Amino acid sequence: MNNEVSSLRIGVVRESAAGERRVALVPKAVAGLVAKGLEVVVEAGAGKGALIDDAAYAAAGASIGDAWQAGVVVKVAPPSDAEIARLAPGTTLIGFLAPRNADTKVPALAAAGVQAFAVEAIPRISRSQAMDALSSQANVAGYKAVILAASLSTRFFPMLTTAAGTVKPAMVLVLGAGVAGLQALATAKRLGARATGYDVRPEVADQVRSVGAQWLELGIDARGDGGYARELTGAERAEQQVQLEKAISGFDVVITTALVPGRPAPRLVTAAAALRMKAGSVVVDLAGETGGNCELTVPGETVVRDGVTIASPLNLPSTMPEHASELYSKNVTNLLELMLDGNRLAPDFSDEVLAASCVTRNVSAPVSPSVTRIEGN
Repeated sequence: MNNEVSSLRIGVVRESAAGERRVALVPKAVAGLVAKGLEVVVEAGAGKGALIDDAAYAAAGASIGDAWQAGVVVKVAPPSDAEIARLAPGTTLIGFLAPRNADTKVPALAAAGVQAFAVEAIPRISRSQAMDALSSQANVAGYKAVILAASLSTRFFPMLTTAAGTVKPAMVLVLGAGVAGLQALATAKRLGARATGYDVRPEVADQVRSVGAQWLELGIDARGDGGYARELTGAERAEQQVQLEKAISGFDVVITTALVPGRPAPRLVTAAAALRMKAGSVVVDLAGETGGNCELTVPGETVVRDGVTIASPLNLPSTMPEHASELYSKNVTNLLELMLDGNRLAPDFSDEVLAASCVTRNVSAPVSPSVTRIEGN
């Protein structure tokens, strides 16, 4: 393959993962790439889940055709084995690739001769914020988690003063003050709830307060390197569990967002804690894809135990495909532009963003990313 020629062609493929409605590039982004002299080909129906028809892509300057044979292929969900087989050797792939998951397809991509960039491996530095797909999608998840909780709750979120009396606002606790957690706190506050946040990193207390929420102080400090929480010791986990069990019963809604890079989600809400909540209360667990933060979580399902609803939605950003796709499209475009020299693909691996996010390089073997943000939320 002639990389200099093929790199001028960007392929936007249709997602095949169950329930995935997002698309990697929206028409506005396509128009911007075409204006830079790049050719964009979109697989028929690629934008259907996000309510974007092929005509909109054509109007933006794209052609409709076989996007899998482009020099650069952009997608959302990790590729399946069948999708990897459609990629030609020498192709560059950009997308969520789950490089640290047990079932990662990174070795298969390397074996297929594909150079791959995992958007979740982009380092958390100031200059990479516009490429940070984990954060953009976590914002969507945090917002939608609160909307879901409000719809499942048997109580109002805001305080209501009516002729029949006054209804107190709902008490909402968000565990984990990453991007999703802060967005959840801000959304709950906007809906009129009394929002409280908790994280094992005490330095984020000011961020929690900045969105109008209160801080739940448990006296545990697990700050780690690079803005992430370190894994708690056994004694710390036991103390955290005791303190959380006491606190959780006083809330109407608990939203959990806690993840540890490369490990199963930490259990923050025990069965006993959940069942001490009042009947009609709700737990929304955003960590279901890695096992869940709640002991009663059934990933992908909503269950009711003793009157308490425990919901564990998977891929919440895909339930808001229009805005989620717009945000993701900007992330992908900014990362792609970092790799370009004019209209030629020329990634400079001395750049820390590209070096960290590239998980197969020179299409020879998997590369262990130096920084991997599997925060997700």
